Amino acid sequence: MDRTISFFSAEASGPGLADLAGVLCGPGRIASFGRTAARLSAVIEEPWRARALVRECRRRGADAQVHLADCGRPLVRTSFRVDLLPFASRWRCGDEKAVPDGFRLSGAMLRMWALAGGSQYGNAYLLAVDPDAPETHERLAAALAPLGVPARLLGPKAELPAIKVTGRRRLECLRELIGDPPPGAEAAWPELLPARQAG
Repeated sequence: MDRTISFFSAEASGPGLADLAGVLCGPGRIASFGRTAARLSAVIEEPWRARALVRECRRRGADAQVHLADCGRPLVRTSFRVDLLPFASRWRCGDEKAVPDGFRLSGAMLRMWALAGGSQYGNAYLLAVDPDAPETHERLAAALAPLGVPARLLGPKAELPAIKVTGRRRLECLRELIGDPPPGAEAAWPELLPARQAG
């Protein structure tokens, strides 16, 4: 069946280095080596996410490897690269992680975010945010609205901070934006709800 591809979807344009900002929306961190190079890294929950992120990074020309973090979870890390320096300058304020001024999400960034930390949660979908960078949470939630996916932060009783997307139409839009799941990611991809469950 033919379907219309949104201008903002992950399939609307070829993969580019800018898409890696989606990893920074979730658990990703950017570290610089002086003013000469920077490296993107992310500690994630499942091995399939590590494999998928490595593939997606390499598609964008950024070689990445999987290591073992001190906590025992997979760590995806690029090498230090000159072309990652702009991420370091935009996504940090002093020593703190920060959302750049004027930041605009794309479907490709959102796909990277879902791979790094997206999960189905009942009739909703959660996008993990960095628990060590609370100042980024509200701005990241707001960045979803222009894509047609208004969302909200989970309350303080949540086990981990995350942005929650609810409602059939919003989930349909989210699924269209991020495209089809890569092998092994099906269980963590947004599920489409029947019309009677629309929220």
